[in-house]
Amino acid sequence: MPKKVTLIATSAMGLESVVAQEVKQLGYEDVTVENGRVRYTADLSAIPRSNLWLRTADRVKLLVGEFEATTFDELFEQTKALPWEDYVPEDGAIPVIGKSVKSTLYSVPDCQSIVKKAIVERMKKKYGLATHLEESGPMHRAEIAIHKDHAMLTLDTSGSGLHKRGYRTGQGEAPLKETLAAALVKLTNWKPDHPFVDPFCGSGTIPIEAALIGQNIAPGFNREFAAEEWDLIPYNLWEDAFNEAEEAANYDQPLSITGYDVDQRMIEIARENALEAGLGELINWKQLQIKDFKPTQPNGYIVGNPPYGERLGEKEQVEQMYKDLGHIMQDYPSWSVYIITSNEDFEKLYGKEASKRRKLYNGFIKIDYYQYFGEHEK
Repeated sequence: MPKKVTLIATSAMGLESVVAQEVKQLGYEDVTVENGRVRYTADLSAIPRSNLWLRTADRVKLLVGEFEATTFDELFEQTKALPWEDYVPEDGAIPVIGKSVKSTLYSVPDCQSIVKKAIVERMKKKYGLATHLEESGPMHRAEIAIHKDHAMLTLDTSGSGLHKRGYRTGQGEAPLKETLAAALVKLTNWKPDHPFVDPFCGSGTIPIEAALIGQNIAPGFNREFAAEEWDLIPYNLWEDAFNEAEEAANYDQPLSITGYDVDQRMIEIARENALEAGLGELINWKQLQIKDFKPTQPNGYIVGNPPYGERLGEKEQVEQMYKDLGHIMQDYPSWSVYIITSNEDFEKLYGKEASKRRKLYNGFIKIDYYQYFGEHEK
């Protein structure tokens, strides 16, 4: 059994530095930032802790090995040379998924079947099996990822993507991933003692993620992970990680978090989702049009994902919302405003140039995160 493992926390493009910061906050120091992922070396307890605590990562993968491969023979032999038996038991189920970018070996189905065959050969030999592998035990999903002929083989420790926190009972038409919502909050200077408002809250993802951050509640607390079933990780490491998360939560932290939406149906869904997240009545939900918004406290934060107005007939309505928000916030210079949108005219419509802009992706849509710092942030 390996004492140290190399883990890869995968990330949406543009969020790698946020994920890396979270990994470091967990106490792991050997951290390398790469495109779409963060790599770090740690002991086995990092697998439960990373899955429980990483708010902005998509998955946590365990690196089995990497090498250059331009022929199927190389792929087979080098995959077979890796110590799969260190990670997967005799009865482990090993489905293989794959991707290939800018590589000689571009046929993903072929790569997958060759990797699968190589793993099976290795396991049969190591476990002294004459026939096929049973694969009736816990899931150990392997991935072959080839980029510019560099092959990387990993096992997925998470199971469902980490954005699946387990609280979403309902959603709107274009829901924001929980991991991106958490990143939007983490990219602000908001602290739990400041007011927090999402004026376009939809199904409530941004305010819910803010409340989880505000009370230091581990985002994975209400769900299960693939690696909980693995022989590799003694179960007491999972128990320790869950106990650590329970002790770290600050349920007494008072919060002023409000979610507004023009659609009463979405407000009801948001309220349900917050209850499912274990937040009770911690967040205020209210139906409101943006033109009627009036901050009542100083030094607050607005974080919002307004409609992008890309549908026919919606554009003028959405642009008016941007104008209304800009007009209102002129009177509240102590407030900070953070908005993501794909509308490239946002600053013009809002009536002010952003203090800072950051390029992000909402799924495959390129968006800008417009950041307006309030007077207390400058």
